[in-house]
Amino acid sequence: MAPTASEPDRPGLVSRRSLLIGAGAALGAGAVGLGAGALGTRALGAVDDPPHGSTTIPFHGPHQPGVITPPPAHASLVALDLRAGVDRDAMRRLLRLLSDDGAQLMAGRPVLADLEPELGERPAALTVTVGLGAGAVERIAPAARPAWLAPLPAFSIDRLEPARSDGDVLLQLCSDDPMALAHARRVLERTARAFATPRWRMDGFRRAHGSATEGTPMRNLFGQVDESANLRPGDPDLERAVWIADGPLAGGTAMVVRRIRLDLGAWDAVDRRSRELAVGRRLGDGAPITGGRERDDVDLEHRGELGLPTVQPGAHVRRARAAAPEDRMLRRSWNVDDGDPALAFVAFQADPLRQFVPVQQRLADLDLLNLWTTPIGSAVFAVPPGCEPGGFVGETLFD
Repeated sequence: MAPTASEPDRPGLVSRRSLLIGAGAALGAGAVGLGAGALGTRALGAVDDPPHGSTTIPFHGPHQPGVITPPPAHASLVALDLRAGVDRDAMRRLLRLLSDDGAQLMAGRPVLADLEPELGERPAALTVTVGLGAGAVERIAPAARPAWLAPLPAFSIDRLEPARSDGDVLLQLCSDDPMALAHARRVLERTARAFATPRWRMDGFRRAHGSATEGTPMRNLFGQVDESANLRPGDPDLERAVWIADGPLAGGTAMVVRRIRLDLGAWDAVDRRSRELAVGRRLGDGAPITGGRERDDVDLEHRGELGLPTVQPGAHVRRARAAAPEDRMLRRSWNVDDGDPALAFVAFQADPLRQFVPVQQRLADLDLLNLWTTPIGSAVFAVPPGCEPGGFVGETLFD
């Protein structure tokens, strides 16, 4: 018979309470030991692997950073509207401040009057890119405004929202660390406060740094491999396709930003084979449905056993094909998951009227992905060339 609550344990008889306490203590000790071992192993690994947060990218050079720079895990696109009294001289001060602060932040150094300098000590490949809308260039040098620096033509698939479109100044901030990114955004927004007010913001992400081997293609929220057949550093077509050749913006580029809403619910209802036919690439590895590997070009002339085209007329890869090598674009994408799932699509090119608009028109006319995607935001910016130490981004517009 088991002892009562008031009865002391008799020799040789172990109470259930003691047994449970003993087992719990042993289990706890084992768990603590296992946890300590796991933490110890992780700590040793951290010693062997230098932290990625110390990685820095130069701010100064012939081109602005953040264009051909390999895209890091996180991005924040911030569009600003200039205040009414901002004139040419004020624009010079604004661009100099943004350039000086951007160089400091990218190097992991505190900017003047930084209230939280510790947050910026680990830039984690931070890049700061400054873009100018038509309104900004008009205030600096109206004659220097290129024809393409204007809202894009209206496309039939667009459902653009003014609060997510246009803007006078764009800050593209990218980093592998969301803390460094948030700090840089706060500092630069504070710097610009006397000159401009926020218009829209779009925060996006790719795979976290270290979660996949370097060079692994980005996937969007549809699960598709994105940016396939994209321009890459060293590509012979990159120079002509991306950089402006002459004029005050020589060495710069044109930047098209689109927010594309994704209907994930409708996409989930489609079988895998239909998804692949709509895109023209396999979901598993991004390779063409006509065969090959992810970086291989799609054989648009390929025909199946019945002699019918393998790549359908409305397949995305067919509609998005550039007419000539120099008409390709450098594409960058980030996933947006802020309650309204979307793709933050960025395209860098020398002339959007020659490169982006024809492709987008073909996509608007007949692209199977239009069944699940809707552009709701759009903007075009001039990205001036880079600058040397002591100079500032956009100084060529003042010459």
